[in-house]
Amino acid sequence: MNQTDDVVVVTGAARGIGLEIAREARQRGLRVALLDVDAAGLRAARGALGEEGCLEVITDVASAASVAAAVQRVEAELGPVTVWINNAGLARHHWIPDYTEAEIDLMLAVNLKGTILGSQAALRVMIPRRRGHIVNIISTASLRGIPSETVYCAAKWGVRGFTQGLAEEAAAHRVRVTAVLPGGVDTEFWTDAARGDAPRGLFLKPAQVAEAVLACLEMSEGCVPRELVVRSLDDSDFSVKPA
Repeated sequence: MNQTDDVVVVTGAARGIGLEIAREARQRGLRVALLDVDAAGLRAARGALGEEGCLEVITDVASAASVAAAVQRVEAELGPVTVWINNAGLARHHWIPDYTEAEIDLMLAVNLKGTILGSQAALRVMIPRRRGHIVNIISTASLRGIPSETVYCAAKWGVRGFTQGLAEEAAAHRVRVTAVLPGGVDTEFWTDAARGDAPRGLFLKPAQVAEAVLACLEMSEGCVPRELVVRSLDDSDFSVKPA
């Protein structure tokens, strides 16, 4: 990653993990494109990060046309895209019989389809240049099934499988692909997901996930971190507590 030349695209950048990734990238002097469907959130995010070297693009990641238009605008206004971070995601947590069809469609569209479309768009501009890095923010929900999070798990398991195939295809074109799997992160994600019982005080902070992502980007281009799991030491979801 060259701090003077790189253009970083972050989806779901209006808040949470995406906003913190964009903040970390700007602090390193990188040009950043903020993509999100939330127009007001994007304006606030860009205002917080500063106008110079930062572009906001209203984008529906579940629409191929919207994503393609975003790429075209980013390349025209900031330069060639060298890093694409598929971060946009959401959840609705219920017991299985209680999911509506609309909730199922929304989670699959944003989490899974959105990652596929973003990766397609990134590869189409990276492959001819034989350079680039795609980072998919997934979740430790892609490692096991979690009661009341079943549909979210299904979407994230799909993203993880897709990412493994993507990494193999992209490597032939010198494009790196990294999967970052955070554990629980203290963001408004949990409010949207209707999980008021989530122990957010024990979770990672968004800035910690952003630090991990930038560390992956800063590794030399001759190697690739394929999959990184990041968890808070205080999050005991997978651990065995001492007697």
